[in-house]
Amino acid sequence: MTIELTGRIAPEKIKLLELPHTDPSVLAELEALGDATSAVSDALDSLGIPGAISASKLRCIMPNRRMVGTALTLKNVAREEDPFLLAQVNDSRMAEIECHNLAKPGDVLVIQGVAGASNMGSVGGRMGKRQGEVGAIVDGAVRDVPDFIAIGYPIWSTEITPITGKWRVESVEINGMVNICGIEVHPGDLVVADGAGVCFIPRSHILEVLAFAKRKVQYEIDKCAEVDSGKRIVDMAKS
Repeated sequence: MTIELTGRIAPEKIKLLELPHTDPSVLAELEALGDATSAVSDALDSLGIPGAISASKLRCIMPNRRMVGTALTLKNVAREEDPFLLAQVNDSRMAEIECHNLAKPGDVLVIQGVAGASNMGSVGGRMGKRQGEVGAIVDGAVRDVPDFIAIGYPIWSTEITPITGKWRVESVEINGMVNICGIEVHPGDLVVADGAGVCFIPRSHILEVLAFAKRKVQYEIDKCAEVDSGKRIVDMAKS
């Protein structure tokens, strides 16, 4: 099937038109773990893979939200021209809209963004929500938070600002490798996010991470049950 593009970014800057997707049953198992970033972070540690980012760096704009999905990536850079002059001639070079155009249900928009100016706003959020995106991760600023909250589109970002990115941000690549708070993320990697932060799982390690995380979550459940049952701490320390 031919994919019609918006023309907001040169076609050669779109590295993948369609993402590799993980079996939905695997996503369902990750979702069933609940707030799973701690278990996933431990799994990544056991494999020697950096992939976890704390909520002190990437915080969700709305409380008590969690998310599991497939990374659809966008790389933005800061423009050097005078934004006030660019605003007068309506010269925008943002291409987030093309990401929403390519998105499939279950995708997460992952943006290597720009600080101090919005990389995503309310109209884009409504496009993403309509397309079935489960949310976004933005290493950079976003704006129009009340509208994102109103439509139930969660975003984990490093900043919130009223300042538009239209004259300050340029999109340079879609579905290539991005760097999010020092972590390399590739299109098709899995995103797991909750109140503790964000984890990125490389596609080649998804099943290993899932198996470890399931064991870890069950271990925590069992240990909490022992505490609640009154088991002596000295006895718990032996197991």
